[in-house]
Amino acid sequence: MAASELYSKYARVWLPDAAEVWRPAELIKDYTPGDLTLTVQLEDGTEVEHKIDPKTNNLPPLRNPNILVGENDLTALSYLHEPAVLHNLKVRFIDSKLIYTYCGIVLVAINPYESLPIYEADIINAYSGQNMGDMDPHIFAVAEEAYKQMARDERNQSIIVSGESGAGKTVSAKYAMRYFATVSCSSGEANVEEKVLASSPIMEALGNAKTTRNDNSSRFGKYIEIGFDRKLCITGANMRTYLLEKSRVVFQAHGERNYHIFYQLCASSHLPEFKAFKLGCADDFHYTNQGHSPVIDGVDDAKEMCSTRRAFSLLGISESDQMAIYQILAAILHLSNVEVKEQSADRSNIMPDNIHLLVFCELMGVPCEEMAHWLCHRKLKTTTETFVKTVSKMSAVNGRNALAKHIYSRVFCRIVDSINSALKSTVKQRSFIGVLDIYGFETFDINSFEQFCINYANEKLQQQFNMHVFKLEQEEYMKEEIPWTLIDFYDNQPCIDLIEAKLGVLDLLDEECKMPKGSDDTWAQKLYNTLLKQKAHFDKPRLSNRAFIIHHFADEVEYQCEGFLEKNKDTVNEEQINVLKKSKFDLLLKLFEDDGKATSSSNKRTGVTGRAGHTQKDNKKTVGLQFRQSLHLLMDTLNATTPHYVRCIKPNDDKASFSMDPVRAVQQLRACGILETIRISAAGFPSRWTYQEFFSRYRVLMKQKDVLPDRKLTCKNLLEKLIKDQDQYQFGKNKIFFRAGQVAYLEKLRSDKLRMACVRIQKTIRCWLARKKYLRMRESAVTIQRYVRGHQARCYVKFLRRTRAAIVIQRTVRMWVMRRRYQRQRSAAVTIQCFFRAYMAKKQYFKMMFEQKAVVIQRWVRGWLARQHYRRSVAAITLLQSCVRRMRAKKSLKKLKVEARSVEHFKKLNIGMENKILQLQHKINEQHKENRELSERLTSVEKTQALERERQSRETEKLHRSEQEARAKAKKLPSLLEQLSFLQHELENTRREKDVLEEQTKVYTEQTQQVVEELNTKNSLLNSEKDELNKLILEQAQQLTEIKTNTEITKQMEKDLTEERSRYQSLLSEHLHLEEQHRDLKEEMDISISPSKSGLSRTDSSYSSNSSEFSQSLCSSEGEDSSIQTEDESQLTVDLPVLLKLQRKVKELEQDKQALWQQLDKREEARHEKAKEVEKQRTVGRAELDLETLKRQELESENKKLKQDLNELRKSLTSENSEGTPPAPDSLPYNVLLEQLSSSNEELEMRKDEVLLLRSHMVRQEALKHKDSALGEGVNLDLDIPSFKDIDRSTDIHTLNEDGELWLAYEGLKETNRILEFQMQEQERVRSEKYRKLLQEVNKLKVEKEQQEKLLAQSLLLPEDARIEASLKHEITRLTNENLELLEHQEKQDKIIRKLKKQLKLYMKKVEDFEAGAQQKNKASVTSTRVRAVNITRKEKEYQGMLEYREGDEGRLLKNVVIDLKPRGVAVGLIPGLPAYIIFMCIRYADNVNDDQRVSALLNSTISSIKGVIKKRGDDLEMVSFWLANTCRLMHCLKQYSGDEVIMTHNSPKQNEQCLTNFELSEYQQVFGDLSIQIYRQLMKCMEEILQPLIVASMLEHETIQGVLGSKPTGLRKRSTSFPEEGAVTVEVLLQRLGLFHTTMSQHGMDSEIIKQVVRQQFYIISAVTLNNLLLRKDMCSWSKGLQIRYNVWQLEEWLAERELVDCGAKETLEPLVQAAQLLQIKKKTDADAQAICNMCNALTTAQIVKVLTLYTPVIEFEERVSTSFITTIKNLLRDRVETSALMMDTKKIFSITLPFTPSTVALETIQIPASLNLGFLKRI
Repeated sequence: MAASELYSKYARVWLPDAAEVWRPAELIKDYTPGDLTLTVQLEDGTEVEHKIDPKTNNLPPLRNPNILVGENDLTALSYLHEPAVLHNLKVRFIDSKLIYTYCGIVLVAINPYESLPIYEADIINAYSGQNMGDMDPHIFAVAEEAYKQMARDERNQSIIVSGESGAGKTVSAKYAMRYFATVSCSSGEANVEEKVLASSPIMEALGNAKTTRNDNSSRFGKYIEIGFDRKLCITGANMRTYLLEKSRVVFQAHGERNYHIFYQLCASSHLPEFKAFKLGCADDFHYTNQGHSPVIDGVDDAKEMCSTRRAFSLLGISESDQMAIYQILAAILHLSNVEVKEQSADRSNIMPDNIHLLVFCELMGVPCEEMAHWLCHRKLKTTTETFVKTVSKMSAVNGRNALAKHIYSRVFCRIVDSINSALKSTVKQRSFIGVLDIYGFETFDINSFEQFCINYANEKLQQQFNMHVFKLEQEEYMKEEIPWTLIDFYDNQPCIDLIEAKLGVLDLLDEECKMPKGSDDTWAQKLYNTLLKQKAHFDKPRLSNRAFIIHHFADEVEYQCEGFLEKNKDTVNEEQINVLKKSKFDLLLKLFEDDGKATSSSNKRTGVTGRAGHTQKDNKKTVGLQFRQSLHLLMDTLNATTPHYVRCIKPNDDKASFSMDPVRAVQQLRACGILETIRISAAGFPSRWTYQEFFSRYRVLMKQKDVLPDRKLTCKNLLEKLIKDQDQYQFGKNKIFFRAGQVAYLEKLRSDKLRMACVRIQKTIRCWLARKKYLRMRESAVTIQRYVRGHQARCYVKFLRRTRAAIVIQRTVRMWVMRRRYQRQRSAAVTIQCFFRAYMAKKQYFKMMFEQKAVVIQRWVRGWLARQHYRRSVAAITLLQSCVRRMRAKKSLKKLKVEARSVEHFKKLNIGMENKILQLQHKINEQHKENRELSERLTSVEKTQALERERQSRETEKLHRSEQEARAKAKKLPSLLEQLSFLQHELENTRREKDVLEEQTKVYTEQTQQVVEELNTKNSLLNSEKDELNKLILEQAQQLTEIKTNTEITKQMEKDLTEERSRYQSLLSEHLHLEEQHRDLKEEMDISISPSKSGLSRTDSSYSSNSSEFSQSLCSSEGEDSSIQTEDESQLTVDLPVLLKLQRKVKELEQDKQALWQQLDKREEARHEKAKEVEKQRTVGRAELDLETLKRQELESENKKLKQDLNELRKSLTSENSEGTPPAPDSLPYNVLLEQLSSSNEELEMRKDEVLLLRSHMVRQEALKHKDSALGEGVNLDLDIPSFKDIDRSTDIHTLNEDGELWLAYEGLKETNRILEFQMQEQERVRSEKYRKLLQEVNKLKVEKEQQEKLLAQSLLLPEDARIEASLKHEITRLTNENLELLEHQEKQDKIIRKLKKQLKLYMKKVEDFEAGAQQKNKASVTSTRVRAVNITRKEKEYQGMLEYREGDEGRLLKNVVIDLKPRGVAVGLIPGLPAYIIFMCIRYADNVNDDQRVSALLNSTISSIKGVIKKRGDDLEMVSFWLANTCRLMHCLKQYSGDEVIMTHNSPKQNEQCLTNFELSEYQQVFGDLSIQIYRQLMKCMEEILQPLIVASMLEHETIQGVLGSKPTGLRKRSTSFPEEGAVTVEVLLQRLGLFHTTMSQHGMDSEIIKQVVRQQFYIISAVTLNNLLLRKDMCSWSKGLQIRYNVWQLEEWLAERELVDCGAKETLEPLVQAAQLLQIKKKTDADAQAICNMCNALTTAQIVKVLTLYTPVIEFEERVSTSFITTIKNLLRDRVETSALMMDTKKIFSITLPFTPSTVALETIQIPASLNLGFLKRI
């Protein structure tokens, strides 16, 4: 394309910038050829004129489309240049937080300076087995590619990790080795992978240090070869090191540290084993305090020391050797503090009492005087003599430092050799993968010999890299058969020749080192004279004569010549070495025992051999020569392998996380060859598409008629139309090759086409929307008009109605007004008449009242006048009477006075005068008292009268006022009188009502009082109830809290139970796996011991050795001894780790064996005791049976007698009848016959009554005494009563009773006495037992009482709240203990009941068998004396559900039923679980015959056979499924027929009769349960292996509708999955496979619950694998892929619904995948969207949500990327969520399986054995 087309308006370009290197801009004006400037606009809106060089006419580079930004592979970019690479890396690193990016064959790794969760084991499992282009870039993908190519091509591989210090080389190499150690397995050696990984912490401790750029910088290069055998298992490893920075031992710049090991030793100096080293803080030693930075943030040197020591131990380095190494390193630290004092300019000395020198010599085991001497002296040799010369202080210090560096380098090499020895394997190595961790290109302000060697190595590696890239490009073009021209690339061979060729820099340096007076200045002059004009890559600085410049491929570097010669020589004082050789320290002697041997061994290690004939001095090679030779060897090794490149980039110098400095990044991209790779790719055809991918992507640019069946021809026709320049693309066999920029042009055309299509779609949709809106508006307008018109009509009607209503209302109102006016007038007239008439009536009334009052007044006045006249008359009469009486009195007084003067009169008067005087005196006194009282009363009365007068005066005044008022109101009196009468009437009514009301009030009051009393009582009751309710509420609240806590505890316990079950099952699987490995090792050892037997094939019966732990406990001791002996013999050929492992395993098995033997002994003792009790109870249980036999014997004897009498009678009758006619009635023979018959009948009845009486007496006595007691079981009623035929009765007995009945009674009495005696003993035992229990309870109560007293004493000291809490806790504890005791007691009782029931069933069966045998005997005795023959009818045979087999047939049975059985033949047409039923029927037979050996042998052989089949054919899913179903069925049969009451409720009566009777096989149920778990895990493993290749292809990669959104360019590393082809994996294929699994399990009769668990596990695997791949594939995180995933999940859910498995929990396992798909489709812009995402994605972790949002990639230009601010908002919202930080789902997780009991409905007696099983030796019973 022309430049004018590309650089048009709105074209996006990159402009160079000093700060940001490149800045984005956009053209605002079209470019025409010849323009000298470009008008562009920057992102901030400023316009800039960019000048164009008229000579070169170089336009600024174009930017890639946004859709290509952030690609996994830089070669997928359409425009390949520096700004595109830098921008793509920046977007991935900063925005997407992705540190890995492909650049063709190179993996670019940017150091994030942050710990990322992308190196876990689940990530390793996700990358394992995947093609490199299928997953996102990762170091694991490179390692997997190397591992696969090694396996596929059988060629050695190399991973070259390079980069500058701090870029992360060491970490990348470490993770690569961890990947190899994880995906492979050790080949016969123990812990090889761990040893390989353990070498890393050791090498980091001794070879890494803190620099200004990196806290853990590798100061040496290393190449580790990891060896593999034919099984691709790690066999060992070998390490080669390059150019250790020895100068760091003695000098560190500011802010740097020495090697980590020194600081680890100082941090661990407090340990007892390090006390002898006399170390202290790191700041105390000169070699560790120069950098003034002894501590690294976040690093604990003491813990790191523990890791280093642990790694040493893991590699097999003994503790003594470790301490020896630490001792030498500590001596180096003490050497640094040896102080050299200056005596003169050329003389120095060391004080002999220098403490650090003494410690150094003590630790090194050398004499102190000699070491002090040779540190300050030097021996010089000439041809004739040798003399010792003193050295200056500076020379002595340099010599001391040289010695320290030399010792450290020897220790470092020694440790490397030890690691190689530990990693060396005896197994033959087939191939290896090498990991090269080497320094990157370095340039500093001052560059010395180390930087020169490092840059020299990088020149060699860059040359190899360029050649490899060029070779791959060439191979690609030749493979596709396209014409190609030679690509010009930078060749750095001239620079390499400048360094290593003859008379090169190194050659001149070695030559100058051999000169006696050679120096850095003379060497610099030689360089100038020899190379300055001849070599273009060599230059001289302008201002320096002691430096030179070399133009490397990355940059030009100025090297300072100072120190080159000294570092190249690497000399040390030989006398100091000789002093060290005199040491008594073994390790030091090994280090310096022979310098020549050490040198030669070093050469061997580096693969270089010297020429013969050289002396020891000549053999001593310079450092430069050694490095050059080792580098050549390394390059030969790399060239012989397939290399894989990892380039590590350091984003910034501040160690800031996810921050990139563009200037530093570009420098490293140029230095590591990334840009050279881009340039080589851009020079050819960097963009490559397969025809199918191109067709799917650019199908939108074609018309339907252009689409042809031939995809290649279709693509050719399209490209010829779109791109006119044929040189811009080439057609290969399978791919189309494009030059740079063509894909961007095609993307522009595609985008324009889609944009036009979008515009057309928008136009049509907008037209449709506008028309739809118009029609909607028109319809709305018509509707509005209709409603308005209707509204108006309704309003008019309403107006008419209102008008008519108004008229009616007016008429009515007017009528009402007139009527009201008339009524008012009429009422007024009536009122006036009323008042007038009342006035007239009142006036007449007042007149009549006035006249009546006048008459009353006259009457009262006349009465008063009459009374006045009467009073005056009475007063006059009274006055007249008083005057007359006064006159008479005066006359009588005179007469008395005359009489008083006479003596006689005085005498008469004096008689009794004295007494009268006394009486009068007394009366006077009394009268005085009365007078006083009366006077007092009088005063009080006067007072009261005064008060009364005042009151009366006031009342009088009131009366006057009231009289006046009365007079004033007299006029109103008539009306008041009327009112008074009315009020009196009302008053009377009111009084009556009052009385009634009072009565009612009284009644009401009484009732109210009663109600109040009742209410009070109720209130008190309610208060009490309220208090009780409050207490209940509090109790319920406490109970609720307890219930809640119990619920939480229950949930937690259920969770713990689930975890424990899963942990137990995983441990069980590991245990079984270890057992299998143990057996395999045992077999291999047996084979290795007895090679003569190796040719013999293993028979099927050998599987019987694979028994379970329980079966092992039942095997014989002889077998164990022999197995142990064999194992001991075989261990002689095993290495130490295997021996230790096997010994530990044997010890564990021995302990298990001893424990099981103890359990077996206890059970044997219990069984013997139980047998004794059973035998005793069996003899006791015969009592009733013996009585029955006694009764039968009596009756039989009587019957025999009667039969004899009857026969005699018959004979007599026949004899008489033979002579004549039968006797007539009442004849003599007839009467005799009747008498005999009647006497016989009477005697028979009497004998029967006697026998029944005796039997009933004895049985009743026994029953009464033993009813409802446990003693009846132990009573022995064994009556040894002989038959009457055998008794030799004595004459005494005959005299007593001729039939022996008295003797029988006597024997019964004796037996009764024995029974009573036994009962008394039993009662005594029961009483003693009760006494013992009561004593225990009393002791227990005493202990509880003491505890209560202690608690009470303690609680009294506590406050009230604490006292209550303590009492509650104690009560809860007590109740809990009681509940636990009751539960234990209940369990014991249940066990006893079950045991007794089983015993009872056993005894009943034995009694029935005994009775049947007795009946048979009786029948035999009866038949022996039979009179006539009886016909016996044969009953139809009934089967008992048992299979009889001979002892020793277990092998044949299991061979036919287990080992040789084919599931497909049994599953079709036969009963599901038939082998389980057959085995169980045989177990029933062994139980029936009470043969424990048969039962154990059959069960153990069955377990071993099933294990053998699973081990042999564990990869056959049908076989595993079949035996899982049968193992579970056999386990359920053992449980169903165990006789447990709970289980028996599920059985039929016939099944309950068929329960096992003699043996308790519950332990075997556990064994079969464990075996089922093992088979279930094997089944899941098989299913996972089948499903694993289908999941990603069907759930993620397959697209139901192809070409809708297309795919993006993928770069050089194409995805392994292609577009639709024949046999593509779709969801339908996955569903068919799941359906096949389900059908297979259903045919095998597997329990539905187990099928549900299997389906749940399958769906979890699908969800986990799909989600993990989604999280690791950036190309899958798009909107369209989310839609496809949701469709696929819907199909899976439909599959569940079709098979009625919705409730199995499988749908819930898909929830994370569903939410991830929804997350890809949901809107992701605002805070509300963020909140919605947080609420929706509850099944995803925060890391997963952030990862999906970060990886979200638009497939088309119309989609938008997720902004970093939105992702930050999501993180802030999810900050408080409590969850794991794991990114990946655990695909290896297996849910814990539960095996619910499912009883079988199959009747055992109806099972028919097919002839195809060859089980003719079995017999149905």
